[in-house]
Amino acid sequence: MAAVVMGRVIRAAAGHRGAELFGFRPTQRRLKTAARFYGKDAASAFGHLLGVADPESDRQQIPPAVSFNKAEQENLLVHKPDQPENPKVLRVAIIGAPNAGKSTLSNQLLGRKVFPVSKKVHTTRCQAQGVVTEGDTQLILLDTPGLISRLKMKRHDLEKSLLQDPWDSMQMADLVLVLVDVSDKWTRHSLGFEVLKCLFLHPKVSSVLVLNKVDLLKKKSILLDLTWELTEGIVKGKKLNVKSVIKTSADAGEGNTSPLWASSSKEETSGTPGSLFSDELADYTDRLQTEKQQLRDLREKKGWPLFQDVFMLSAVNGEEVHTLKKYLLTLARPSPWEFHSEVLTTQSPQDICDNIIREKLLEYLPQEVPYNVIQDTVLWEEGPSGELVILQVLLVQKESHVKMLIGRGGQQISMIAQEAGKDLMNVFLCDVLLKLSVKLKR
Repeated sequence: MAAVVMGRVIRAAAGHRGAELFGFRPTQRRLKTAARFYGKDAASAFGHLLGVADPESDRQQIPPAVSFNKAEQENLLVHKPDQPENPKVLRVAIIGAPNAGKSTLSNQLLGRKVFPVSKKVHTTRCQAQGVVTEGDTQLILLDTPGLISRLKMKRHDLEKSLLQDPWDSMQMADLVLVLVDVSDKWTRHSLGFEVLKCLFLHPKVSSVLVLNKVDLLKKKSILLDLTWELTEGIVKGKKLNVKSVIKTSADAGEGNTSPLWASSSKEETSGTPGSLFSDELADYTDRLQTEKQQLRDLREKKGWPLFQDVFMLSAVNGEEVHTLKKYLLTLARPSPWEFHSEVLTTQSPQDICDNIIREKLLEYLPQEVPYNVIQDTVLWEEGPSGELVILQVLLVQKESHVKMLIGRGGQQISMIAQEAGKDLMNVFLCDVLLKLSVKLKR
């Protein structure tokens, strides 16, 4: 039994600043489409396509697209970075429990959706990198799977990457963002043992606490208690005076939250990652005698007293994400860029496509069904008008799963194809013709 549906997505924008790298020649249709998007004439749109800034425009810098051509993407990744005069870099690991919002935050910081997002756990299956380039600064985002225990990995037969990748990210990072879902009343009062262990075993990596999903809280005053619990009342080595560093809804307007700073002094908030709390860290670790004893003590802890700063935001709607982004840019260290400014992610085009389709499967299929779907891309080519044509076969193990995936009248699989196609258009900035075929694995 099989079914094939197709999702047609029309270009909505174009903004590839490094088009000259691969001999890009924008068609008249592309120019007209870009002109509609930017509200400019064709000449100005052409400038946006080639990365020529419009001095009269006050729009934010447009993140580059990802090439859907595998060879072009690989060429760009090995291409010598276009170093500015005084390059700066900050490598940021983003860790937290499953479904804390790590990929959503990464996508917001990048300006394009390149990492899969779903309400189900373990949507991100392995470490992936995103690259934010602004001015002379490059942020390298290390999006990681949710931290899990070895026991849970074995119990649910999960990939080893889910266990190892967050630790690999910590070893590469200059700074770690620890995300906590404050809307989950069952888990929000503790960072969790796996997160605490990760922080403890990498003491030289500065950490920042990020309280996510604040838009889902009716009572913003809860954030005061959570901040105190998760930091043990200490931020940047100082006793936390929560009344002076947080705006409640009554102070800032309903639904408005601000970053939570440990102090108001610019000198105190602009330190170099890894250079803070040396005395505090020594005192803290000296109290514990052996690594086994340390880990036993960590199981009794809920918070971490060595956070450099605390932010409160909503990654899903972008609330206060720009403030966090500016903060990260100020912490970047003088260092040569690692990627060309046109690189948005280190993922291959096919990996991005697989992840986005799998995200939709996780959203629309119940329980364990989406985790057992095997994806097989049988066609990936450029069409006669420059569109991307993709045919992917979804293999399932049971007849009931075939019917479930197709849906009544093919509505389910059609919706998956259309939504995945729209996301792919946003990543590749081109027309996308996505076909999905469902088959029973024999």
